[in-house]
Amino acid sequence: MSAIRNLFDKMRPSFEEGGKLHAFRSVFDGFETFALVPNDTSKSGVNIHDAIDSKRIMSMVVIALMPAMLFGMYNIGYQNYLAAGTLATAGFFEIFFYGFLAVLPKILVSYIVGLGIEFAWAQWKGEEIQEGYLVSGIIIPLIIPIGCPLWMLALACAFSVIFCKEIFGGTGMNIFNPAIAARMFLFFAYPAKMTGDTVWVAQSSIFGLGNDLPDGFTAATPLGQMAQGIDPNASICDMICGFIPGSIGETSLIAIAIGACMLLLMGIASWRTMLSVFVGGAVLALIFDKTGQSITWWHHFVLGGFAFGAVFMATDPVTSCRTTTGQYIYGFLIGAMAVIIRVMNAGYPEGMMLAIFFGNMFAPTIDHFIVERNISKRLKRGGTK
Repeated sequence: MSAIRNLFDKMRPSFEEGGKLHAFRSVFDGFETFALVPNDTSKSGVNIHDAIDSKRIMSMVVIALMPAMLFGMYNIGYQNYLAAGTLATAGFFEIFFYGFLAVLPKILVSYIVGLGIEFAWAQWKGEEIQEGYLVSGIIIPLIIPIGCPLWMLALACAFSVIFCKEIFGGTGMNIFNPAIAARMFLFFAYPAKMTGDTVWVAQSSIFGLGNDLPDGFTAATPLGQMAQGIDPNASICDMICGFIPGSIGETSLIAIAIGACMLLLMGIASWRTMLSVFVGGAVLALIFDKTGQSITWWHHFVLGGFAFGAVFMATDPVTSCRTTTGQYIYGFLIGAMAVIIRVMNAGYPEGMMLAIFFGNMFAPTIDHFIVERNISKRLKRGGTK
């Protein structure tokens, strides 16, 4: 660690005021604070000193996303070999590396485009590079189908960073979750590449791994089948483990649960928001069960992006509610709305991302009324009019 510190100390004079690389000061600062805890501290004002900063929080969220990402890579290969009928002859590492090679370009495009814009924006405004995209850059590839073209992913990343993050003032100031914005952009701009039965399974071999599937091959998600009143061709075990077609990181309930435990143990995500999303979804699903709907309440949790959204996206500390009571209301609203969209709109069987998008919209209003109510109650207790 001291060698890395010495390297940055040696390079620093070139990037400081008067140095020949002063124009790239924000780039240097971004790499230094990512690799090391900065030595600079506040000199005035009231400050709270803690052992963790926002960059470390983002890094921990990325670590919590690893189980879902790694399983998603394996499942991409699994679905390709299963569709081609060669699963029995393929080994674990062969299947995993096929999925790894299929997903890696999407992760690279997401980070290159998103961080490239972040760096350019910081240079243009003479500010520090913000760390929020560390998480968004990995979530965006995980919530899209494997069939999404890279150029579309690049457009979505650029849209989310510019119009849903930087234009509001950067990390901590954005109203909408950037990853949600990217998913919404893709869905409404290119619906044919985000829905249907042809986008969930990788269609071609990569570097000799995997299989070229026949033209016109289709594989519907179990959620899409149930929305049409068709019994899914997957077992309960496969649904829970994640061996089903779906977005890259959203299929495995077990991998998502591991990530949820990590976030809760590290004190990063709000258990109130997380729990209330599932409660809201269960309440509405049980109500709809009485009307004879084809999707049972527990299917909502194990299929689609419900669990992933509840754990990693509804709990975003920037775009969710911050008051304790508000977190319960916010989570319940998201879970309930997701089920309503799934059941009432057959053309949009997912629903979770749209529900979180609307939840982000109402979060400031919910917090406002909670705070005003608390102020009013305290004034009454004190006898103040």
